Amino acid sequence: MKPMILEPLGQLHTLHPGDVVCAERGERMETLLGSCVAIVLTDPRRTLGAMCHIVHASRATAGVAETGAYAEVALDTMYALLRERGIDPRQCEAYVYGGGNMFPQLFNQTAHVGERNSRWALDALAEDGVRVLFHDLGGDTYRRLSWTVGPNAPQVTAVPV
Repeated sequence: MKPMILEPLGQLHTLHPGDVVCAERGERMETLLGSCVAIVLTDPRRTLGAMCHIVHASRATAGVAETGAYAEVALDTMYALLRERGIDPRQCEAYVYGGGNMFPQLFNQTAHVGERNSRWALDALAEDGVRVLFHDLGGDTYRRLSWTVGPNAPQVTAVPV
């Protein structure tokens, strides 16, 4: 009997608020979300993937450094990383996660930062012509998101508050 050969897991990229990363097939990306939103972009053959962890749907105010924490900067950075690797972002497919209402006792269901982040992400992708394959948004729980670049969809686990 031939011994089974296990391939080692690819590099792990743990995203913190404001992080943006691009990874190749077999590499894993993960993050923890509350009101923040993660966008995952991948080419249709699933050879590359990019993920961002958006904190603010609004633009940075004057005098504040523009980082990946701001939605426009994060999405533009993802697009640039994909283009550097020869992938047209408009040909990518997306998954969008997060946007929870982490303080439901203080904010109604439609006037919280998670809702604004979610709406921005879906609207921006639609405006750019990027097809969203799946989204898991809203609610009042944290989400642990993990994706290994390849054929399977990202995995999301609810994390008790």
